Parts: sequence; structure tokens; C-alpha cells
Amino acid sequence: LVPQLAGIPRFLFPQGSLHDYREKTDDIRATGGRFLGLWANNSGHPVVYSAFLLREGLLVLSVPLDREGGRWIFPSLSPIFPAAIRFERTVIDLYGYHPVGLLDTRPWINHSLWDSPPMGAPEDRDSCFGHQGGTEPHLADYPFVRVTGPGVHEIPVGPVHAGIIEPGHFRLQVVGEKILRLEERLGYTHKGVDSLFLGRSILDGSSLAGRISGDSTVAFAFAYAQAVENALKFSPSSGVCFMRAFLLERERIANHLGDLGALGNDAGLFFGLSQFSRLKENMLRKNQIHFGSRYLFDLIVPGGVTLAFKEESTQDLLDELDILLEEVTLLKKIYDDHGGLQDRFQNTGVLTPDTASRMGLGGVVGRASGQAWDLRIDHGWDPYRRFPPAMALFHVGDVAARVSIRFLEILESLFLCRAILLHGPEHSIRENLPDNEDCVEGIGVVEGFRGEIVSWVRIGKNGKLEGAHLQDPSGILWPALEVAVPGNLVADFPLINKSFNLSYSGNDL
Repeated sequence: LVPQLAGIPRFLFPQGSLHDYREKTDDIRATGGRFLGLWANNSGHPVVYSAFLLREGLLVLSVPLDREGGRWIFPSLSPIFPAAIRFERTVIDLYGYHPVGLLDTRPWINHSLWDSPPMGAPEDRDSCFGHQGGTEPHLADYPFVRVTGPGVHEIPVGPVHAGIIEPGHFRLQVVGEKILRLEERLGYTHKGVDSLFLGRSILDGSSLAGRISGDSTVAFAFAYAQAVENALKFSPSSGVCFMRAFLLERERIANHLGDLGALGNDAGLFFGLSQFSRLKENMLRKNQIHFGSRYLFDLIVPGGVTLAFKEESTQDLLDELDILLEEVTLLKKIYDDHGGLQDRFQNTGVLTPDTASRMGLGGVVGRASGQAWDLRIDHGWDPYRRFPPAMALFHVGDVAARVSIRFLEILESLFLCRAILLHGPEHSIRENLPDNEDCVEGIGVVEGFRGEIVSWVRIGKNGKLEGAHLQDPSGILWPALEVAVPGNLVADFPLINKSFNLSYSGNDL
């Protein structure tokens, strides 16, 4: 048992046999635990880690790999947790470790740009990144699943899109205007994040963590700080916890404002886009004035935060919250009463509670489909324990439900921010972290605006990072989009996609 920090119990399971690993994951599934992510590390003996969220807390299992037939192997989790498939395909691409029992072994991150795993076990590292022998890589066609039949045709979307969003390829199989099947191909924004952490100082690692997915910089930096503090057995002060929560909720509000405007626009209500864009822009300008960064970069670091509230800022921020509460409440009524908008939202992109449960979904998408998971409520620390937000929960699982979740979460976050400003403790900034005499590992998890962000770090005796991995919830949620789209019209695909609003960069680590 790792000490309980920030209210969330975390468990690091001792390394055991492959049989122990499979037996434990069977138990997790049987008791309702959710899969959150899977990654590998090759410091010394090759190891695969997998993270799960239980009602009791966060559990991370580690399993050392066996050598069989010249390959490092481990049991695939995909028969138990289907969401593990793409994570395990990534491990094959980056490390050459092979999950036994994985049915889909197509490359995921590797777009035929290198011939052998760039981050594999020490004895496999001679090739490193890139292709071998100075020859051009063979860019093989990705083997998309084909759907054939009378009237069936394909519509490729991306990877380069019409806007400024990051690249991702979507292959739609269509009959007339109805979508039969959607298959995604991502990985275009892969940048070797895990390897970029190696050898960095703890503070430098914080800056990198906050840039994995820019719209979630607070949540990523928060999760990273949690993992470091968990490894070093350090508990931040109450003032730091309140400040971190305040920043996290501001990030949640700003992103939900942007999403609601984009969803209105995709459904034909440009008025919604203009109004929510105005509200979000005003909020970002307040961030710049009071926190020195529009998107709140580099404000959360291991050991604390980099600034405290200014007394002169409190009243201005309270006034801002009052304005947002009034305007968001009015816009919610407009959205709810707009017949054309609701006609596009309702019964579009339905994800049933049963499907969401089997896929282990959390965040906005999961709660819109009846999955009652929210770390702020399930494992809340102060201020969430002192001022618990109400969980927004719907069971229809359509675009309308995902819109309603965002509205309700904005309102709850506004009330929480007000409580922090009025009743929070005296603000402190940052304390020195303790030194570590041995190599240590730590884990963290934070409820970002999309869902749970998981962080793992390994810190060497010299205080340098020997390993790190941060996982955005988008890796779990992208496959759910493939399930929600079939049966809808082609014209509704952008709307359904926006109602998920998943990260490419946070997925393509």
C-alpha cells in the first residue's frame, strides 16, 4: 500500500508471475474495476504496467516479461478489457514486446517509418529510432477492414483536416447517407514522449508533462506532480491543494465552454459558437491577467504551485464567476428550448449504458451513458471533500446527454471555484521535495475535463527521471466513437465526433 496522497488510495502490485497477472486482472474485471491504460518500461528487465480504477482507489499492476522463442511476451488483457487492444499494439510497435492472445496485431503508432522497435529491451536497441540501412522506409497501406455489398462505398476523412485540428484518419463505410462502420487510424502525432522524459530533472519533467495535450495542461501537470509526490512520500499543503483544484476547475470550465460553442455551430446554431467563444476568450484573458498564462501553463509543479492568489484578484474573479453563471444559465435555456438544435442532438450518436460499461468508459462520455465515475466525488480530497460537486449523470448516451453533462459540470465548477475563493485556507506556494536514497516509483490520477489522466514516474537515486508515462483518457474513448457512429447519417459524424472531443496528441504519445 502506497501512502494515501491527495485523497486517492494507490496500490502498486508487486511483480509476480504471468499467471498472477492474469488472475489479478480477471478479479478486477469481475469486481467492476475499469482499465485506464497500459505501457512498458525497459529500465533493467522489461516490464509492462497496467492501470485500473477501482472503487477502492487506483491500482497499477506490473509484470516482468518472459523470453520465449527470442521474443519478450506477456498475456494480453484484450480478452478481458477490449480497450487494451490499441495500448498493446503500441507496446509492440515501440518495444517489440508481444502480448500473447492479442487478436489485432496491426501496427498502430508505427506507420512503417522504422523497421524495429525504437525503445525495446537493451539488447534490441541497436537499431534505435528510424529505419535501417539508410534506405527509405516502405510505407505500406494500412489494412483497414473492408465492408462490401450492394451500394456500399467508402468515405476517407483525414488525416489532414479542413481546420487546425491535429491529424487523424477516419474510414467510413456508407450505404446512401447511412454509416455502416467507422474505423480510425491515429498515431500521426506520435513524438516519443516517454523517451523525452528520460534523464530529465523532476522540474523539467513537469514542463514536458504540461505540454502533452495543451488543452489539459493543468490536469497533466497535476497528475505528474501527484506521481512524483507519491513516489517521494510527500503531501502538499492544504493551500496548495485548494489552488490546484481552482486551476483544474478553470481549465474544465474553459474547455466545456469551447465545446458547447462548437457543438452549437456543428448543429447549425452559429449564435451558440459566437456566445460561448466570447465567454471562453474572456476567461482566457482573465487567466493571463491573474495567472500569467492564458491556458495556465507551468502553474502546477511537484511540491506545490508557482504562484498564490493575489488579494486584489479575488473580487475580480468572483465577479467573473457571477457573470459566467448568469450567461451560461441563459444559454442552457436557449439550447434546451431550441427545437432545431435538439432535433440534431437527440438520439444522435447513441452509446448505451451497457456498451459504455463493457468498454469501461469514464469522463463526460461515460457519465452521459450512465457510468457514475468521477474522481472528484469518488476519491475527493480537499477542497472536493469539503465542497463536493454533484455528479452530472445521464443514461441516454446521445449528443444531447453529452451537451447536458457539460452544462451541468460548468455550473458545479463555478460554485466550487466560488467556494475556494471565499473559504479556502491561507495560500502557500511550493515546498522542497525530500531526497530519495533509492530508486522509487509513484503514480497519480486526476479527473481532467475529458476524464481520468494517469501518471507514472520512476525516479533514480540522483533525482533524475528513469521513466515516466502519462495517459490521456482519449486512448480509452476513441474506440467508443467507432461504436457510437454507425447507424447515423454521414452529416452527423462531425457533430458526434465533437461531442466526444478527444485528444489526438494525448493519445499518440
